Amino acid sequence: MKTNFLKIIFSVILLLLFVNVADAQCSMCRAVLESDTDQSAAKGINNGIVYLMAFPYLLVGGVFYAVYRSRRQKKQEAE
Repeated sequence: MKTNFLKIIFSVILLLLFVNVADAQCSMCRAVLESDTDQSAAKGINNGIVYLMAFPYLLVGGVFYAVYRSRRQKKQEAE
């Protein structure tokens, strides 16, 4: 069990280290923002979209961790 957990943690760390910067814009937003000469608005919108996309993943991860911890505690109490 512990080796599986360590493999998962190691995989997540590798994934986070080697991830490329993602441009999270729809094609219409990109077309409008690229036509503008000031690119700071495009960077701000892109960063905001990526920021908003992170929270659902964090919430799901938190739920899975809570279930894992709850099951582990019940298993330890049963022993």
